[in-house]
Amino acid sequence: MSIITLTSDMGIKDFYLASIKGSIYKALPDAKIVDISHHIMPFDIAQAAFIVKNTYPDFPENTIHIISVDPEPSLNSNHIVIFKSGQYFIGNDNGMFSLLFDEVPDQIWKLTPPENIGSSTFPSKSIFVWAASLLAKGAKLEEIGERIDKIRMRVAFRPVVEEELIKGTVIFIDGYGNVMTNIDKTLFDKVRDNRDFTIFFRGESYGINKICKSYNEVPPGEKLAIFGAGNFLEIAINKGVEGSGGGANKLFGIKLNDIIRVEFK
Repeated sequence: MSIITLTSDMGIKDFYLASIKGSIYKALPDAKIVDISHHIMPFDIAQAAFIVKNTYPDFPENTIHIISVDPEPSLNSNHIVIFKSGQYFIGNDNGMFSLLFDEVPDQIWKLTPPENIGSSTFPSKSIFVWAASLLAKGAKLEEIGERIDKIRMRVAFRPVVEEELIKGTVIFIDGYGNVMTNIDKTLFDKVRDNRDFTIFFRGESYGINKICKSYNEVPPGEKLAIFGAGNFLEIAINKGVEGSGGGANKLFGIKLNDIIRVEFK
């Protein structure tokens, strides 16, 4: 039986998530459901793409990922399933998949569900579960969809690079208050070229001039920079959780889309 993962902006307060899971179990009593996250900011497809991108490589082949963030289709978007890296990705073609994958996938299918499938206002429960359950039972992609050759594109915010400067942005803040940027290690190492550097945030009020390999390289409560999830540059506080001074986001007042500068000497 395939693993089915769920990623959404629904939270866990309302009945929506339980209803989706109930529908999966009704179709697949032996289903293996894994919750990736249900605390995506509402309609934030960039955050959803970042989380799934840093998660799906750890799953086995034939895993089915349901991504329910901004799931309702429009005149410019359709419900699709993508087959890539031996796994299936089901969601709304709202630009999210162009952020999730580094290149346009080879296998993209527009879902063609039956007309009597259920509520059109809750496609995550009706259409996405329908597609996932059939795939889990061994259905071929051509049995549930019509092949297409492109996905809707959304331009990701990329770092600005100069000879002595990288200017990036905050793209994610995790539950520990760790601040993740869109500056990856490959770009950092290339521009750095073994030079000294300082990472500035909140203007020039705070700076870090060392990259740590683990959080415990600094004492508890001390700031650090590290290449964490997905090899993205991260600003953190060692053990800086609620009740212990707070994470980097609260301690330094860093928010999503704030500028992070790396200056080289």
